[in-house]
Amino acid sequence: MFVIGNTLVSLDVVEKEFCCNLDVCRGACCIEGDAGAPVSDEELATIRHLMPRLQAEMTHEAREVVEKQGLSYLDPSGEQVLSIVNDKDCIFARTDHRGWTYCLIEKAGFEKPISCHLYPIRLTKVGEMTGVEYHRWDICHCGRVLGKKNHIPLYRFLREPLIRAFGQEWYDELELTATEWHKQCKQSNNS
Repeated sequence: MFVIGNTLVSLDVVEKEFCCNLDVCRGACCIEGDAGAPVSDEELATIRHLMPRLQAEMTHEAREVVEKQGLSYLDPSGEQVLSIVNDKDCIFARTDHRGWTYCLIEKAGFEKPISCHLYPIRLTKVGEMTGVEYHRWDICHCGRVLGKKNHIPLYRFLREPLIRAFGQEWYDELELTATEWHKQCKQSNNS
């Protein structure tokens, strides 16, 4: 782990390679799983404000879920997450004519929740700090393969959402930390 500001960054974030391969997965992370995407109170307030615009585009099933249980719920760990349809699909997920899943929030021109933008990085609370961890999920195998093929470190693939979450200065420190880490690893391997 690396300490950067008030975050604990998993070694996997700088060591693993990853690049979403939507040609293969078609956005499966929005429609697979057993819980909704983590969402903050601020993000929920924004989504509530957008609902008149989003509701018309949502599936009938998604609108029913929102009517019955609301936009979000607390998962078993006590984290607030977006509601889901049929125990797996995000209420804001839609599928186009090609079978690709897209986010209605993003399609409406707004930022999707940071937990979605950062995936496969997950943020967790570690006391007063935030854990920045790589979450491995079988449906993202194609992203690991493409990242490895193109030599794209996870933190570089997620540059934009990491800057959105923590700021440019934090990201610059992560980049420097990763560079130094890889340099040390290379020296150790050559010894």
